[in-house]
Amino acid sequence: MQLISDATKTNIEGGSWIRRMFEAGIAMKKEFGEDAVCDFSLGNPDLAPPAEVAAALRELADRADKPFSLGYMPNGGAPHVRALLARHLSGQQETPLTENEVLLSCGAAGAINALFKSILNPGDEVLAIAPYFVEYGAYAANHGGVFKTARSKADTFCLDLDALDRAITAKTRAIIINSPNNPTGKIYSQEEIAGLVALLESKNRGQERPVFLVSDEPYRFLAYDGATVPALLPLYPYAAVVSSFSKNLCIPGERIGYVALSPLMEGRERLAAGIILANRILGYVNPPVVGQFIIERALNAQVDAGVYLSRRNAMARVLSDAGYEFTLPQGAFYFFPKAPGGDDIAFTEKLRQQRILAVPGTGFGGPGHFRLAFCVDEKVIFRAAEGLKKALQP
Repeated sequence: MQLISDATKTNIEGGSWIRRMFEAGIAMKKEFGEDAVCDFSLGNPDLAPPAEVAAALRELADRADKPFSLGYMPNGGAPHVRALLARHLSGQQETPLTENEVLLSCGAAGAINALFKSILNPGDEVLAIAPYFVEYGAYAANHGGVFKTARSKADTFCLDLDALDRAITAKTRAIIINSPNNPTGKIYSQEEIAGLVALLESKNRGQERPVFLVSDEPYRFLAYDGATVPALLPLYPYAAVVSSFSKNLCIPGERIGYVALSPLMEGRERLAAGIILANRILGYVNPPVVGQFIIERALNAQVDAGVYLSRRNAMARVLSDAGYEFTLPQGAFYFFPKAPGGDDIAFTEKLRQQRILAVPGTGFGGPGHFRLAFCVDEKVIFRAAEGLKKALQP
C-alpha cells in the first residue's frame, strides 16, 4: 500500500544532492575525523552573527517574563517591524515602500510558498533559470504548479532571453530568478533585468493574468568587485522580492524572511491579503517572534562580507592552480566549475574519494558542473588543494 503521494515519492527518490552529500560528509567525518574531510556541500554560513543579534537576544530574555512577550501576533508580522523593514527596503529597492507592501514570513522558503499559494491555479507554470536552487520545483508543485526551466547562457550564466521567450507559454504564471545566484554566483545586470522586463511586458499584452517576476535575494549583500544587484520593484508592476536574514545575519535556523511587492502593482492589497492568509493556512501561523525581535534590533547590521571575499579569492587560486575551468562568482558563496569529462556525478565521486565533498551540478539543473560552497574556513580551502589536483588525474 502506498502511503505517500506520487509527487512526494518522486521528491524523495530524486532526493536533494545537497543533503545527500552533506549526510555523506557526516559519515566521513565520523570515520576519518573532522580535519580529514573538506566539506563544501552545504551553504550553511559559518560566521558568528553580528553583535547586535546577541544583544537583541539578551534584551528579549530580560522581557520574556512579561505576558504576551512571545505570544501570537498578526499573521503577516508585527506592523511596526514591517514598517521598519519597509523603510529599509525603500532604499535598497530605490522605491518608496510601506508596511502594506512588505509581509514577514518563515524564511524565504515560506515567503515563496505563501506567494505561490496565492497566485497559482492548478496547471499554472513556474519558470526558473537553470542552474537553479533545487527546491523551487517542490515549491511550485506544493500548490499545483508545473515547474519548467530555461537554460542560461553557457559559461557566462547570463540570462538567455531567446530561451526564455521560447519557454514562456500562455500557462506561465511566474518566473523566479535568484541573483546573486545559487549555485553559479552570477549577478544579473541592469541590462539583463531590463531585457527580461521588456519580454514579460510584451507577453502580458492581451492576457487576463500577468506573469509575475519573483526575485529570490538572500545573497544580495554578497556582491564582489563593485558589482551591484539591480533594484527590481520599480521596474515591473508584477514584481515580488523575497529574501531572508539567514545569510547576512547568519541566523538560518531562526527562519525569518519576507516578501516585498512592487508599489506599481494594481490590486496589491488583495495579493498581500492572500499571502497573509497563506501564512496561516499553510501552518506557519505567523513569522517567528524571536526572529522579528532580532531584525528589529539588527536590521542595519550584517556579518563581514570581506571574509567571504577573501575565501572566494582563496578558492579561485586553488582551483586555478589545479587546472579547473570556472567562471569567477560575482556574488554569493559558491563556485560552479566544469566537471572534467562532463560527468558531474562521477567526478564528485572522485572528489569524495579524496575526502572532498561537492554537489553535482545535475542537482541544480546544470549537468557537467559541480558546486563548491566556500562558506568554510580558509584552511579547509587550502587543505583541499592537493585532493582537487589528484581528482583530475586519470
